[in-house]
Amino acid sequence: MDSVFLVEAKYIESFKIYLKFNTGLSNIVDLKDIILKYEIAKPLRDIDEFSKFHLDSWPTLAWECGFDIAPEALYEKCLKINKSA
Repeated sequence: MDSVFLVEAKYIESFKIYLKFNTGLSNIVDLKDIILKYEIAKPLRDIDEFSKFHLDSWPTLAWECGFDIAPEALYEKCLKINKSA
């Protein structure tokens, strides 16, 4: 696989988002830990703002405040969930 990227993202609840990648891997991930870790993500601690993400040109998750999360990091998070299930 040359690169991993998102093909679908859907808001679920709280800080949870359903993600599907070009590899076929998919799962619901909780991004609360990431949102609380970074100061630039502070506006996203408001659930209404968090839920307004979009897929940018990479494509990965991005928000209007300038915060985004690399598709590789999201992929790893999904892999960990799938391995622990």
